[in-house]
This record gives sequence, C-alpha cells and structure tokens, in this order.
Amino acid sequence: MRDLLAVIFRHRRAALITFAVTFLAIATFGFLAPTYQSEMRVLVRRGRVDPAIAPTPSQGEFERLGVTEEEVNSEAELLQDDEILRTVIQNNGLLSEGRSWFWNLAGDNDDRRLARAVRRVSKHLTVEPLHKAALISVSYESSKPDEAARLLQSLARVYLERHHQVHRPSGEFSFFDQQVRQSRQNLEATELQLMAFMRDQGVVSAAQERDIALQKLSDADAGSRQTQVAIAENNERLRTLESKLSALPARTMTQIRNSDNPQLMERMKGQLLELELKRTELLVEYDPTYRLVQEVEQEIGQAKTAIAAEEQAPIRDQTSDRDPDHEWASSELLKAQVEQKALAAHAEAGNAVLAYYRDQARELGDRAIEQDRLLHDLKGAEEKYVLYVNKREEARIGDALDQGGILNVAIAEQPTVPALPKLSGFSFALIGLTVAGAVSVGQAFVTDRLSPSFRTPDEIVALLGLPVLASLPRNNVLDMKPRAGGTDEQFR
Repeated sequence: MRDLLAVIFRHRRAALITFAVTFLAIATFGFLAPTYQSEMRVLVRRGRVDPAIAPTPSQGEFERLGVTEEEVNSEAELLQDDEILRTVIQNNGLLSEGRSWFWNLAGDNDDRRLARAVRRVSKHLTVEPLHKAALISVSYESSKPDEAARLLQSLARVYLERHHQVHRPSGEFSFFDQQVRQSRQNLEATELQLMAFMRDQGVVSAAQERDIALQKLSDADAGSRQTQVAIAENNERLRTLESKLSALPARTMTQIRNSDNPQLMERMKGQLLELELKRTELLVEYDPTYRLVQEVEQEIGQAKTAIAAEEQAPIRDQTSDRDPDHEWASSELLKAQVEQKALAAHAEAGNAVLAYYRDQARELGDRAIEQDRLLHDLKGAEEKYVLYVNKREEARIGDALDQGGILNVAIAEQPTVPALPKLSGFSFALIGLTVAGAVSVGQAFVTDRLSPSFRTPDEIVALLGLPVLASLPRNNVLDMKPRAGGTDEQFR
C-alpha cells in the first residue's frame, strides 16, 4: 500500500489535474446533457384463447390460464426484434440522426443508416422479464424526455400489431368472408339444380314416390299371384263341372198318371146305347135272325169290345222336368267359363299394371338416387355455408377483440414523459468522483510506468548493479542517511 501511495504522491499534480478535469467533464455532461429514461411494462397473460380453425362449428373458449417462462421470454425477444425497431425508427423519424459528412463520403445509404439507427436504439433499449412475474420491463434512455416516451409508445403500438400478426394471422376474416360468398354461390347453384331436376322429372319426393310405387308394385304382384291362383282354381272347377255335367241327365221324370178317356168312353157308351135301342126297335118288328138285327148285334158287340179294350188301355200321363243338378252344373259351368275369361283379362291387365309399376319403381329409384345425391350436395353446401358463416363470425369477433385491446398481452404501464433525469446531481457527483478518482489513479500509474527516471535506490541497484553512495531529494534538502526501500526521492 505504501508503494502504491508513493506512486500517486510522486505524480500528485498530474493526478489532481486529471481528477479535476474528469470530474468537471462528467459533472458538465450530467448537467448539460442529462439522460432521461422512460419505462413501460408489458403484461403477458391469457385473456382469451383464439378459436381453433376446425371443419365444424366451434365456440370460443374464454378462460384464464397461466403463462410459462418460455412465453414471457418469447415476448421479450419479440420486443427487441429488428423489424419492430426499424418500423419504430421510421415512424419516429430517427433515421436522419447520426448523419455526417464522413458517412456521406463513405457512400452512406438508407439501409446502412437504418442499420446504424437500429444498433443505436438497441443500445439504449432495455427489455428485461421480471423475476417470478408475467411482466416485461421495457425502458429506453435518451437525452430528450419526450423522445424516449414517444419511442416507447410507438414501440408498444408496433409490438401489439406484430403480436397480432404472429399469434393471429392476418386476413382470416377476409378469407372466411370469401369462403362464405363462394359457399353461398355453391348453395344457390345446388338449390337451382335440385329445383330444375324436380321440375323436369315431375317429382317432389322421389324417394317417397318410389316407396309408394314399390308398395303398389307389391300389391299388384300380390293381386297378380292371387289372380293366377284363382285362374288355376277356376280351371280345376271347369274340368270338374264338365266331367260331372256329362254324367248328369238333362231331364228327369217327375210324375206318371194313368186315367181313362172320359169323352171317348161316354161317346162309345152312348153309341152302344143307341145300338141297343135300335136292336130293341128292330126286334119289335123283325125277327132276331133278321139281317138288320144281326148287323146291329154285330155293331153292339164291336162297341162292347171297344169299350172293354178302352178300359184295358187307360191314358198314361207322364210329366218330366229339367234336372236341377244338371241345371246347376250347367249354370256353374257357364259362370266358370265367364269367370275364366274375366280372370284371364284381369291377369293380362294385372301383368300390364305390374310391368308399369315395375318400370315406374325402377325409374323412380334412379330419380331417387339422383335426388338423394342432389340433396346430399345441398346438405353439404348448407353445412359448409353455416360453417364458414360461423367461422367468419368468430374471426370478426376475434378481430374486434384484438382491435379493442383484448389481447393475450397488454400494456400494463404506459410510457410517460420523464420529468427528472435518470440520475440526479448527487448521483452524477458520486459517479464523477468515482470515475475521476479511477482515471487519476490510472493516469498516475501510467505516467510512473512510462517515466524513464529512477525513483528509488533499489531500482538503481536492481537495474545497474551499482551501490548508491548518496542521494539528493527533490526539495534540495541534503539527507546523508542512506535509506533502504522506496522513498519519495527523485534521482538524476
């Protein structure tokens, strides 16, 4: 310590001058060009979560979540991004600062000036995440207080815009709006195509009409099968009736009655009576052997014979009628034949109807498939339209919230124009004393190191290897007493 102090005392004049000049320079700089520091704080939070872009309608989730250290550091690095600083410099007109004739002679241009300005601003800009907090402290030092506050305000605006661009890509609303217009056009085209199909094909609901046609086809098929069964049954009935009809008589005897002929018997008996009366009259006049009498006798005998024969052969009266079984079989056969023709006609008509319903069902099936495809396209177009409308609304709400400042980061402390410099006069005095003392001490040691003079007898002995016989102090006071070690003497 003695040797060190000896060096300072040997060069105390130069050290004092250096100390005074350094202190005055620092004090003058602190008084004439004080440094003002404006500060702001950025709060990193999760005020809301941006809705995910999904192919289905979704609802935005608004919940608070904690932030990680990586996210805070990412936002701190984003605040120091060169592109943000270039934008801030251009917005605040700091590009013109630092121009000089030297740089103009060196072929300076706007890009180089902008790079120097970014470097200069980066030196005075301090971005530091606070420990155990979701806050980022941002400060800027400048000799102009309004410039420091203005630069931080511009930095806040540009940072929020950049944060919005980074975390929420721009053009989302315009993209979904364009998709809404396209999906609406597709929806309208699909609706027109469906209406044109329904108008041209003459169907309202092809699937329902197809089902009705299939039901009618099923009923017609069942009716046709029943008709075929009825025809087979009627054919068997015809064969049975024809076989039975051939075995049944057409007529049957219903009544047989035997009786005499009363008129004939009465006439014959009257004739017999007349002959007997005539014989009696003839017998009165003639003899029984008389020819006339004999002839009458013969006639009487013939009459009696005829009467006897008539009594032996009475009149037979027979009554017959149509056989009821034959008549029933004939009528049933006729009915079966007529019914057979009717069933044949019904079967032919049923086959035609069946073919018609089959063709109609096939055609309606094809139309139903086409209509289902159009309806599926229409439903898909509607779902896509609703999806893009919802997404556009989500994007619009997100943009509105972003414009309203509802971001995942917020300026917790706005920058203000500092009224006092960063360091006070007492602080500058302490800094001046410290720096001036360090500079003066350093200057003393440098001067002592560069001086070619011997300062102590030990140096003479060490360097020349010769003993010291006498020494004269700088104040010309003779001191013949030899001294060991370092002294304040200057030897020549």
